[in-house]
Amino acid sequence: MRPFDSNRTAWNRLAAGGSQFARVATDDECRRPLELLDGRGWLPPSVAGLDVLCLAAGGGWQSVLYASAGARVTVVDLSPAMLALDRREAGRRRLSIRTLEASMDDLSELPEASFDIVHQPVSTCYVPEIGCVYREVARVVRDGGVYISQHKQPTSLQITHRDERDRYVVGLEYYREGPLPAVDDRSYRETGTVEYLHRWEQLVGEMCRAGFAIEDLREPRRADASAPPGHYGHRGRFVPPYVRLKARRIARNDEQQTTGATIWTP
Repeated sequence: MRPFDSNRTAWNRLAAGGSQFARVATDDECRRPLELLDGRGWLPPSVAGLDVLCLAAGGGWQSVLYASAGARVTVVDLSPAMLALDRREAGRRRLSIRTLEASMDDLSELPEASFDIVHQPVSTCYVPEIGCVYREVARVVRDGGVYISQHKQPTSLQITHRDERDRYVVGLEYYREGPLPAVDDRSYRETGTVEYLHRWEQLVGEMCRAGFAIEDLREPRRADASAPPGHYGHRGRFVPPYVRLKARRIARNDEQQTTGATIWTP
């Protein structure tokens, strides 16, 4: 089975099983959508009338919040079960949300420069080439548009197990290729999915090379001093699991193609 098919099957199962990643927006959350979506102040004060792409973000939470805030929302996901939650919640709340079943690295059904904001939760770990995702996002976002994304940090994906002293072991090579093998420690791995490790030069460098200027970088805190060994909060004390990036699309007419390289002019 191809990684795409395996991941689609896994996320269909997670949606049906009531995964925390398939938790739909509540009525209270819909009354304060930007507060939930933007605790860092990365979004404009209002998104009303803006075109927003919720990328690999099915599940009835992110899309519903953006639509509740007045945005024109398209949500792309590989899982029809996750997208069904978006349609169900949009219908229940009389919101207009477009859904598209597609892979994040192939947005060919979406026109160029059609979104003001692209918001992507943790998901790039499910594709082998992160540069393909970034180039597709760069194509569909407008000049000056914002790209907010969260990713699994490479060291977190290198953890394989805990030793006899409850230390977390970095057991996978950094410069590995191909899908990650199954490991004992699954604190930040989703059951049944096929995942890939992306190095920092890929996570950050490929984004810049695709045509984005990174404006901010945060590491969401997942440390819990009271958590026992083996709990994700305990592991978060020693290895940060995620990185969150805010980037802005550089104007297309500022891109100068040279022999094998791209130069961004001020």
